Amino acid sequence: MTEVLAILRGIHGVWLREIMRATRDRGQLLGGVSRPLIWLMILGVGLNPYFRGEVFGEVKMVLPFNYLQFLFPAVIVLNIMYTSIQFAVSVIWDREFGFLREVLVSPMPRWAVLLGKVLGGATAATGHGTLVLILARFADITLTAPQVFAAIGYMFALSFALTCFGVVLAGKIRSFEGFGVFSNTLILPMYFASSSVFPLDPSLSLTQLSTSYPEWLLWLIRINPITYAVDALRGILIGFHQFPAMAGYALVAAGCAGFFLWALRSFGK
Repeated sequence: MTEVLAILRGIHGVWLREIMRATRDRGQLLGGVSRPLIWLMILGVGLNPYFRGEVFGEVKMVLPFNYLQFLFPAVIVLNIMYTSIQFAVSVIWDREFGFLREVLVSPMPRWAVLLGKVLGGATAATGHGTLVLILARFADITLTAPQVFAAIGYMFALSFALTCFGVVLAGKIRSFEGFGVFSNTLILPMYFASSSVFPLDPSLSLTQLSTSYPEWLLWLIRINPITYAVDALRGILIGFHQFPAMAGYALVAAGCAGFFLWALRSFGK
């Protein structure tokens, strides 16, 4: 019992250190606020008139929501992706300046150190996602209390999986500069190739969609895990799915377990 309490205190200490680091990073906080504002106020408002209804006499895709509502869940996922993946920079920093080595030689199990760090990164990423959630009324989305709790719970699970993935990347890349370049070349292509900023009408077959989109793009969308992560959150917030509802939940759950085990293998090497 005493040993279990000591491990829990150790996990809490590592978690608290990551939270304090995240709250003191003004650049990350500024990005967490400015990024969704730019996407929603410029891209969302700018493209909203062309998304639904009749524009210049031509009828566009008619779906039961506007572009701001469609884009809103995707912007939350984008904020979580940036925060979670960039959290891995702290792993590189700790490894570079010796803190990680000092912690790993302590009696605390390696899995507990990793769990504390990942929980800290996931908590920070969920906080950044919640910052966007506050703007729901701006996007004309009315949320009930169960929707808010379900969204926050799902965001935390997604943040946990992506943070573990960031730790895996940090184990492969040894420099701050290399990680920054690699993370940006990974985040944006995965995000844009996830049908996050343009809709796929779920009432259309694959053959019908191929008349509007090239087959290679449809293929990228369907193999991209972020596609299903965005779709699951969109279902929670606006009740709309482009893919099977359980696909996103299953992938996030598998990502939490799989990426944590993968990260544990490379952690501290």
